[in-house]
Amino acid sequence: MALSKFQIAKSPALILVFGFAIIIVMGALLLGLPAASPAGQPPIGLFNAFFTSTSATCVIGMSTIDIGSGLSLFGQIVVLILIQLGGIGIMTMTSFIYLIMGKRITLSERMILSYSFSQSPLQGVVRMTRHVALITAVAEGFGIALFCIRLIPMYGAARGFYYSVYQSVSAFCNVGFDVFGQSTNMIPFADDVLINVVTMLLVVIGGLGFFVVSELFTKVARRSKKRLSLHTKMVLVMTAGLIAGGFVVFLISEWNNPLTLGAPHLKPHEKVMGALFQSVNARSAGFYTVDQSHLQPLSIMATIGLMFIGASPSGTGGGIKTTTIALFVLFIVSILRGKEDVEVAKRRLNRNLVLRAVAITTLGIAFVLVMCSTIYVIEQGRFSLDNISFEVIAAFGTTGLTTGVTAMLSVPSLVLMMLTMFGGRVGIFTFAMALSYRLEKTRKDIRYPEDKILIG
Repeated sequence: MALSKFQIAKSPALILVFGFAIIIVMGALLLGLPAASPAGQPPIGLFNAFFTSTSATCVIGMSTIDIGSGLSLFGQIVVLILIQLGGIGIMTMTSFIYLIMGKRITLSERMILSYSFSQSPLQGVVRMTRHVALITAVAEGFGIALFCIRLIPMYGAARGFYYSVYQSVSAFCNVGFDVFGQSTNMIPFADDVLINVVTMLLVVIGGLGFFVVSELFTKVARRSKKRLSLHTKMVLVMTAGLIAGGFVVFLISEWNNPLTLGAPHLKPHEKVMGALFQSVNARSAGFYTVDQSHLQPLSIMATIGLMFIGASPSGTGGGIKTTTIALFVLFIVSILRGKEDVEVAKRRLNRNLVLRAVAITTLGIAFVLVMCSTIYVIEQGRFSLDNISFEVIAAFGTTGLTTGVTAMLSVPSLVLMMLTMFGGRVGIFTFAMALSYRLEKTRKDIRYPEDKILIG
């Protein structure tokens, strides 16, 4: 059926879904070229190319190949561009190019931008696009400069600068790709304070969301006395709470684990830094300084929870988002307290917004359960359900952490993993809206008689 019959132009959700899909296909075709593989090696194959392109565009960091050694410079640059496009958003990048060229951004394009920023009003969308470009340039430039201090002496000027660019873009866009070609991610840098701190700062800034970072920057730059918005306060509180909670769990659980933080060569302050690094990156980035396959059960549970929640709206990370889980919890609390309205900080939250948060959380849980169960059945017991659950939730939360299972999955399971990545990045609610677009009723003024059923 022709796409025009879906009326794509009238649906921001569909445009975002198809936009990401088109970029993934284009990236896969480029990565499948012989030029994308190192000299003397055969092409990585169309399937590996699609998986890597999906992972990069959806800012995840999982791969069936080693990015550092399995791709040529051309292939690695293609992946880097896909990461940047996926991180700040395809429509954001397009609109920024329009602004540079002096072209006018149409009303329909503003609507799509508003949708991608999770922003209801159209006012300020173009200004937000400028802020996104500025924030991205400043944050990634800051990261590149600091990474160069350490990586240039280690790898030389050219390679050190290249690694610094890759690490900075990957960290800000919350992607855990290993470009060093060692298949060890950041384990060799477990004791490097500068690399760890800068990576964590970039991950947090990217995960906060452009709206929050823009508001904080404006308040500091203009010394504004205006109070922070409720959204910004909630994001900051949730982010700090999740990082602190994860840090405590990882520190207690892994302190004496000789295969992770309890390794003999790690000093006490390096163990503390390692626990904080795991907590920060588990939410959406996917970098790690300890082997994920050796984590204690409590740490695995905490990591799964952090990955599922993910980053914040309009940011570079995935998951169901910090504010979504906050509204879901507040909704449950309001029910237990017998209140009709959901209230926080002496404010009543919009009911449709709360119901959407409940729907996103429920759809996310259902989506993950279906994928875990299906992949477990496909693999016929080759891997435990907890290992498969870890990989699936990492894909859904666009985290990229792995216990090493993903690379060993069968082709049907990897296809499902790609669908999980896509659903996690585009947003399970947006994805569901896009798929059900044709089912929208033209008449919305019909209300049927009320009835009751027994529950509980």
